[in-house]
Amino acid sequence: MISFKIKPFHELSLEELYALLQLRSEVFVVEQNCVYQDIDGKDQKAIHVLGYSDGVLVACSRLFKPKDYFEFSSIGRVIVKESYREKKFGHELMRVSIDAIKILFQETKITISAQLYLQKFYESHGFVVVGESYLEDDIPHIEMRKV
Repeated sequence: MISFKIKPFHELSLEELYALLQLRSEVFVVEQNCVYQDIDGKDQKAIHVLGYSDGVLVACSRLFKPKDYFEFSSIGRVIVKESYREKKFGHELMRVSIDAIKILFQETKITISAQLYLQKFYESHGFVVVGESYLEDDIPHIEMRKV
């Protein structure tokens, strides 16, 4: 079972922010063995989707309104803690994130910069590839869009 909180940056508690940054570091830096600047100055503009299971933050994403990151609304920093991936929480996280963009921004067009190996996952949520793959922090990515 997973439950979600959706909050702008300024409403995050210190504990929520710490857990969020810890989870992102655990997955994007340690698990993926990628040294990069996760704290990129964009969190303050984002709406944060936080997924909890038994009181533990196990999933998150950040949402941006149009023009804050891409031309269209966007979803980024999509994460599910490794030990919870078998529960398919990533699919629920994407459904909640897409719905939140529709409600908060009155938008249906969404752009993402997806890690290439997750292309089929995002396609299952209605995203299509736009453009060629590229390296971001030495990891192959692809731009995808949902209209």
